[in-house]
Amino acid sequence: MSLHSNRRTRSVLDLIGNTPLIRLRSVERRAGGGVEIWAKCEFENPGGSVKDRAARQMILDALADGRLAGKTLIDSTSGNTGVAYSMIGAALGIPITLVMPANVSVARKNITRAYGTELVFSSELEGSDGAILLAQKMVDQEPDRYFYPNQYANPSNPKAHYLGTGAEILRALGDRITHFAAGVGTTGTIMGTGRRLKEHDRPIEVVAIEPDDALHGLEGLKHLPSSIVPAIWQPEGVVDRMLPIPTDEAWDAADLLCREEGVFVGHSAGANVAGACRVAREAGPGAVVVTVLPDRGDRYFAPMKWERQYVW
Repeated sequence: MSLHSNRRTRSVLDLIGNTPLIRLRSVERRAGGGVEIWAKCEFENPGGSVKDRAARQMILDALADGRLAGKTLIDSTSGNTGVAYSMIGAALGIPITLVMPANVSVARKNITRAYGTELVFSSELEGSDGAILLAQKMVDQEPDRYFYPNQYANPSNPKAHYLGTGAEILRALGDRITHFAAGVGTTGTIMGTGRRLKEHDRPIEVVAIEPDDALHGLEGLKHLPSSIVPAIWQPEGVVDRMLPIPTDEAWDAADLLCREEGVFVGHSAGANVAGACRVAREAGPGAVVVTVLPDRGDRYFAPMKWERQYVW
């Protein structure tokens, strides 16, 4: 049963957050036993992903201080943040324009359009960085038309996870958690959650997971050495170490979650779970590792050029 099923709410915004943790026992077995691996089910958010949290915080903070008044919100996105912006924009009557790489999944294009969002496409060859540059160009050309939250530089992004994700994990597991491992995209999840966990009394190791190569197939994640580094990425005192994960290992982990746990998630979730498994294996018995499942797998049905060829 959903945690939200017995709640009365005034808006879809009230359904964001307070997502459940699920214990991944099959992953624990692969890690060698004597460990616990928990995953935050962010696909339970109403927009279907962890990005609902950051989008809500960025929009509400901008409404509160007047930056969004009378303007269209524009931002670059590989998909999930765009869905969140679109959903919240529809609920609050805010026009949304999104800039995204042309090769994002058809599902994400269709979902955002369903909310009435205007889409602008950047080159698929330039990835998320190309979308960032095009969005910035559009804002520079019409500064009075657009409000540009810039999820990669907006402190409200990690703030959402500091106030929400990190606090929720501590309420659920308290003094038992030993490690937090999550992927880097905008870096908001790892920065905000990590900062909150580092304030806890017990030492908690924070591990940032990234693709192991610039030419990877993990949509939503960044290979930081070859990317525009987000301004909110300030790992000193928060992130203890980086953990590179190959694309194939992440894809395999996502497939196994579906087949062994009945949890159908995207490939960034696969990277997070593969990383959490490595962290637990290295730490050994007594480790309690928490990770994040950023979104559902159904948004990846439409194959892209770099994807495996599945037969359904």
